[in-house]
Amino acid sequence: MAESSASQATSRPLEDLDDWESVHHQGGERGENGQKSAFRDYRENVRAGVREFYQLNHRHQTLAFVLEKKREFLAKTRRSMGIWEAMEFLNTLVDDSDPDTDFSQIEHLMQTSEAIRAAGHPRWFVLTGLIHDLGKILCLYGEPQWAVVGDTFPVGCRYSDRIVFPEFFAENPDAAVPEYQARDGIYHEGCGLDQIHLSWGHDEYLYHVVKDYLPEEGLAMIRYHSFYAWHHENQYTHFMNEDDRKKLEWVRAFNPFDLYSKGHDRPDVDALTPYYKDLIAEFFPPRLSW
Repeated sequence: MAESSASQATSRPLEDLDDWESVHHQGGERGENGQKSAFRDYRENVRAGVREFYQLNHRHQTLAFVLEKKREFLAKTRRSMGIWEAMEFLNTLVDDSDPDTDFSQIEHLMQTSEAIRAAGHPRWFVLTGLIHDLGKILCLYGEPQWAVVGDTFPVGCRYSDRIVFPEFFAENPDAAVPEYQARDGIYHEGCGLDQIHLSWGHDEYLYHVVKDYLPEEGLAMIRYHSFYAWHHENQYTHFMNEDDRKKLEWVRAFNPFDLYSKGHDRPDVDALTPYYKDLIAEFFPPRLSW
């Protein structure tokens, strides 16, 4: 697809892949109750690289682009490897430009899972925290940042004004397609979120890689953890079915661990590796198709 290829040259506006999350939380500030303050107004004081990232994301994430990426990647013919091997593969994604942290990708994964384990959640929940960002290996396949991370949103229907930087959708070709800008678009009320095409990224990719092995609650966390317009802004609820209402509770339970576990104590990877290898083997086969 020419549009996708042309945009590869400007694919790296973020200094770090996790920078896009800065639109959702303050830098560690705490309120009166001791909890970190969450979900600031993303229009205030956001870095230029985040704005540029979302401009690219909202311009290029068309319905046609999403369908193309699903055809390209959901055949899962890129690699055959186990979960731990995938973690080590992701660990090769090194960002020397990030001045704030020298944590490895595996350390970031373990930060989330260790926070979940410390809170006493089930083993499948801990494992979900460990692997939920593994889909970022898309970057190692040469995909641009805007097609890997970022808030996800439905394509093929009207854009909510509660999506981050909604003004950038004016540059998306789908904004000129009347059917795609109707409330229901190509879908229908109550169809279920599994029938909705979300913007392409690491969430959807990993969901398809692991969907045969984890409980539905964990799969929902993986597939929808970046769908902030839904689980935080209460948008697109008219597409939900009864199963989605149950999934929403689990996605919301996962979200604080995803946002606030990074950037603190460095996990002891060597000491934790046997525990996590055993946990992986409890749920996954030795090799999966990616």
